[in-house]
Amino acid sequence: MLQQRVAVIDLGTNTFHVLIAEVSELGFQKLYSEKIPVRIGQGGISEGMITEEAQERALEAITNIHQTLQQYKVPNNKTWVVATSAFRSAKNGKALAEEIEKQTGFSIQIINGDKEAEYIYQGAKTALDIGNTTSLIMDIGGGSVEFIIANQKKIFWKKSFEIGGQRLMDQFMRTDPITELDIQRMNIFLEEKLWGMSEVMFNYSPKVLVGCSGTFDTLAEINDKRYPEGESLRLSSTEAEMDLDDFHEVYQALVWKNRDQRLKVPGMIEMRADMIVVAVCLVRFVLDRYDLDRIRMSTYSLKEGFLSKKMEEDLD
Repeated sequence: MLQQRVAVIDLGTNTFHVLIAEVSELGFQKLYSEKIPVRIGQGGISEGMITEEAQERALEAITNIHQTLQQYKVPNNKTWVVATSAFRSAKNGKALAEEIEKQTGFSIQIINGDKEAEYIYQGAKTALDIGNTTSLIMDIGGGSVEFIIANQKKIFWKKSFEIGGQRLMDQFMRTDPITELDIQRMNIFLEEKLWGMSEVMFNYSPKVLVGCSGTFDTLAEINDKRYPEGESLRLSSTEAEMDLDDFHEVYQALVWKNRDQRLKVPGMIEMRADMIVVAVCLVRFVLDRYDLDRIRMSTYSLKEGFLSKKMEEDLD
């Protein structure tokens, strides 16, 4: 494979992710990476619509991304744009994708949840060695959450659930800080939505949770700041670990605070300050419900997984 410059854009419900990389037979080298908090699910995703304001934010963000790609001299035929939950579930998702295509010349793939889970798995196993240990891989998006039971060699089971952070916020974060009652309501809702997972989890018995990007990046960053310099739990630029005691301490440090207080927590970033509460409640539910005893974190997710898959196919 000749060295080539390529880009992957992941149009998520909460965030647009951009990756520009040089690829060769040796792998890929990141040249540019950005996360843009577009929040296209805000104010409409639970009603199955992308609001006018959200569409404007999306078009502005994609125009800026297009300019960045031109600066890096990435051709459109080496730019892959993948759209997920909001685009596939909103009544006007396809129309927004078509408008983006019209304005940029990009070709957008609106992928289903199964395909999304596949790319997330590919990203996780590129970032870290899952090994022979059967693990539960989890990615929390704004619109959907993907679960994959797998080891380094194969996927045993995968499923996407429309229970992403924006949807949970719309339904359960009626006050800030959230109340104990609303957390209980959310747990009952999650029990119902994820009921089919219990049997699968029992059959495969994973003990390790591998959390991908987003929420887990922020949890790793907050946890890191709690330790003296030189005692980082980041094992590499693409992998970190967190024990359950640390997770529960970070959970307590976040969940009962309001937005301004959360922003003062070392390691917190503004784009995660709203959704982090329902996200950590979801992680806690999964850890407790499925009796997981270890957390590993991958900084790679869908876009890196998509690129890895493309490279396996020789970038067709």
